[in-house]
Amino acid sequence: MIDAFRTLARPASARINRKKSRFLADAFPVSSLEEAERELAGVRRRNHDATHHCYAYRLLADGDPLSRSEDAGEPSGSAGPPILQRIEGADLLNVLIVVTRYFGGTKLGVGGLVRAYGDAAHEALEAGDIVERQLHVEVSIDFPIEVNSGVMATIHRHQARVVEIGYDGTPHARITLPPSGVEPFHDAIIEATGNRAHIEVER
Repeated sequence: MIDAFRTLARPASARINRKKSRFLADAFPVSSLEEAERELAGVRRRNHDATHHCYAYRLLADGDPLSRSEDAGEPSGSAGPPILQRIEGADLLNVLIVVTRYFGGTKLGVGGLVRAYGDAAHEALEAGDIVERQLHVEVSIDFPIEVNSGVMATIHRHQARVVEIGYDGTPHARITLPPSGVEPFHDAIIEATGNRAHIEVER
């Protein structure tokens, strides 16, 4: 389970030339498939007269990496996969790279295309700022007042961040934990309260 991941702090771009073909690489931090599609559509609009818009993305979806690459009319495997390999090689998530090609009249061959698309993606990432994002899950706990000390001790022991604690009506607490800490915390609360606490995890 992923508690943190590396991504881009902001969009970045790079340009390379190979045998008169121009390769324009745009890299974006994206948090969803919908956002990736919007950024891709924006690149296509801005460079509407280009020959190809090849791309790859790697997203964090339900706790696991989701990847896709697209050759967009280039020979199979010559464009999208080399872009994706650069994202994976940098160990990044929530990143989209679009490489736009303006054909210069000279064919590069599959090997030349693989190098060009991969190099353009690499240059865009080199131009970007890499940051680490921490993931947190919010957990709500309702409990009877007589087990308050057990709940508070468990929260402290698991180094959870307290968002709210209230004693009006049914005592309750809201905390945040890294994803990998949720299950151990749940088990510890059940044990500390004799299964008298009600726990809800916000996904």
